Amino acid sequence: MSILVERDNIGIFGRMNAGKSSIMNLITQQATSIVDAIPGTTADTKISLFEIHGLGPVRLFDTAGIDESSGLGEKKKQKAMNDLKECNLALVVIDPSRSSFEHEANLVQKARELDKQIIIIYNLFNESDDKFIPAVDAELPLLKFHKKIVIQANDNRYRQSLMDFILENYEPENPGAELLPFVKKDEYYILVIPMDDETPPGRYLRPQSMTEEYITRNWGYSVAYRPNLTLARGDADASLKERQRFDNLINGTVKRPKCIITDSQAMDIMSKWCPDDIDLTTFSIVMIQYMSGGRLNRFADGIKALDNLKAGDSVLISEACNHSRIAEDIGTVQIPNIIKKKYPDVIIDHAFGREFQEKGDLNKYSLIISCGGCMISRQKMGARIRDIESVGVPYTNYGVFLSAVQGIHSLRKVLKPWNL
Repeated sequence: MSILVERDNIGIFGRMNAGKSSIMNLITQQATSIVDAIPGTTADTKISLFEIHGLGPVRLFDTAGIDESSGLGEKKKQKAMNDLKECNLALVVIDPSRSSFEHEANLVQKARELDKQIIIIYNLFNESDDKFIPAVDAELPLLKFHKKIVIQANDNRYRQSLMDFILENYEPENPGAELLPFVKKDEYYILVIPMDDETPPGRYLRPQSMTEEYITRNWGYSVAYRPNLTLARGDADASLKERQRFDNLINGTVKRPKCIITDSQAMDIMSKWCPDDIDLTTFSIVMIQYMSGGRLNRFADGIKALDNLKAGDSVLISEACNHSRIAEDIGTVQIPNIIKKKYPDVIIDHAFGREFQEKGDLNKYSLIISCGGCMISRQKMGARIRDIESVGVPYTNYGVFLSAVQGIHSLRKVLKPWNL
């Protein structure tokens, strides 16, 4: 699949037995989540992909209750808080007949700290429970900043009013970035795609296929080139022969190629071979600009931290996916080898997939190096960036790092297509 379907994440949060799963089922119009009077029925987050007319594709999160007191309950709460970081909209469900609301107060406070859009849903189990709402509003003064609706989640007649309320009061996220804003009609773009032992047969990797599709959709011409990196890095004769293959390609198109987009692992070669009159960038840089909603400038700024790395400092290499790692893997082999060579005695840690969310010691790092994030959602990438920025740690990206270690000219060149 070449295109990531962009979905707004909508999370349903609250205490046990507040009616969260009933609201999930009310929205989806099916028994998506198990509903039971036994507290703690929702043991882990239930996710449903859904289309809301007037909004588009969304991802609904039905989370566990945030007030379970057991050790397992604390893990459920932590999972719900991690989900909150990824959501664009938090539906906070409150049963007004409860006697205290400290859990809801903490939840709203946390959502506000994360700059989340919030809608308050008062879920009544009895119609007469609406008389408690003024007291809840008084006890939770932050609620005055957020829109509220009163429903009975187990009554399907309230569905349309709830959907209308969400549409009226939620502002969808602005993606903030196109995949390749510099692509122009009838121009040529060279995609440098090494195929190593990790390359899956029968398809391109997601950044490669997304890039090719975007160029074609915007009336450009994409030309794929597979370099032999072993020859390119070999002796003088082998390197010259491979260089001639590349030169024949860029000199053989009807028009001079506008830009070369390379796999980051080939930056040591492409930074030398790419002519000055042709732009150059990497798939990893393309993806991090897109997945972060246009924050490439922050990843570029973070590379300055390399100037201050010293023995004993810690660097975290953060990779969003959990693929099988063999051969010359970028995250576990290539980047660590460069760091060890250039910055001896620096400590290197890794976080794969969901491990990043569970790291509570991000502030111990002097630099965090992130992959392109092509296997996660923009919301998850945004949540990671917020976590890093909240502790004030510099962060950069695979493509930016592998360009910077080739020299300032190389770094400037890969950032030029993005007007940085």
